Amino acid sequence: MVRQLDYMQMKAIFARFEEAEAHPKGELDHTNAYTLLVAVALSAQATDVGVNKATKDLFPIADTPAKMLALGEEGLIEHIKTIGLFRQKAKNVLKMSRILVEKYDGLVPSSRAALVELPGVGRKTANVVLNMWFGHPAQAVDTHIFRVGNRTGICPGRDVEAVERAIEDNVPVEYQRHAHHWLILHGRYICVARKPKCGACPIREWCQFEEKTQ
Repeated sequence: MVRQLDYMQMKAIFARFEEAEAHPKGELDHTNAYTLLVAVALSAQATDVGVNKATKDLFPIADTPAKMLALGEEGLIEHIKTIGLFRQKAKNVLKMSRILVEKYDGLVPSSRAALVELPGVGRKTANVVLNMWFGHPAQAVDTHIFRVGNRTGICPGRDVEAVERAIEDNVPVEYQRHAHHWLILHGRYICVARKPKCGACPIREWCQFEEKTQ
């Protein structure tokens, strides 16, 4: 495992990310906290593009837990059947919606503990919602962040929770709010899995990856 970069290196890296894109955004389409929660839950083992195609016609008619329950399982499946594991995801979305109606008056709670108790919502999904909607400096570690963190030394860790802790412990506080978005976008478009685009990398000078491409 590569070593953790030091404070000044981390500060320089995230200043470079901020310079390139000061306000990075997630790529899942949504209109409110509920549709964001549903979109992120649907995105497990699916692409953001695929989820956005499925929810383009779904969210205009089911943008609250009550409306989703009224749509029903078959109605929901009709919209999301192009997404992997769509049957189980449909069941989870409806169970989640019922809990939100019965326990939270139809609102999405703003605590991680409450969110992860919802069907189909894990720590990563909860962190995305907390960060993107509620503005918490929560770090949602996906495969892109795990790869970038361990390849570069920005946030090395043996599992996603270790990488999450490395971000929280080592990214300067002023960059915590957008840290996971910068890392996801960097992994999605520059530090890709098979042939990283090291020649176009804005943080190449600090990266510890030994097999840099030209």
